[in-house]
Amino acid sequence: EKGSGVGIRMRTVKEQQALSIIRTLLIAGYPAYFVGGYVRDVLLGRTVQDIDIATAATPDEVIRLFPRTIPTGIQHGTVTVLAGGIPFEVTTFRQETEYKDFRRLADVEFIGDLIEDLRRRDFTINAMAMDVTGKLIDPFGGEEDLRARRLRAVGLAHERFSEDALRMLRCIRFASEYELTIDPATWEALLDSLPLLKH
Repeated sequence: EKGSGVGIRMRTVKEQQALSIIRTLLIAGYPAYFVGGYVRDVLLGRTVQDIDIATAATPDEVIRLFPRTIPTGIQHGTVTVLAGGIPFEVTTFRQETEYKDFRRLADVEFIGDLIEDLRRRDFTINAMAMDVTGKLIDPFGGEEDLRARRLRAVGLAHERFSEDALRMLRCIRFASEYELTIDPATWEALLDSLPLLKH
């Protein structure tokens, strides 16, 4: 587990509500973290839009813990928790075991391991987590890639793109929106995978 303590700034009501969700999960004995785009944007000092939470709690356990929930994508582990009237996606740590048609997730396995959950994500800058103290969990070097203004797939880029062809478009969008240079191996895999865009 590597990462730095970047500090956590709960400036907005939305961030405070998200923190309360994580604390409720922790008190109940379930590890829980801020993940994905929220962590990326905090590190970049950007305005935060969505705040996603990942936890070891199963969807049923999340539903039992919170009075107002919506079973948004319960088969894939996602429950929307309403806190202070604000919706937050809370997703169980998971491994994605099978995709169909190079696009749609066919099956998931709920797990208790944050690192394995991060391993399934598309790019290193989206494969980071942050705990309630602001400690960064960054097993794939996303913070370093942000500093280098580099966009790099997690693991083997060919595998990430063949799992979900939409990731190629996300690659171009992230590179453009965040002014990043696409890592050569990721770019080569994207070019090799172009025929999958039809999916």
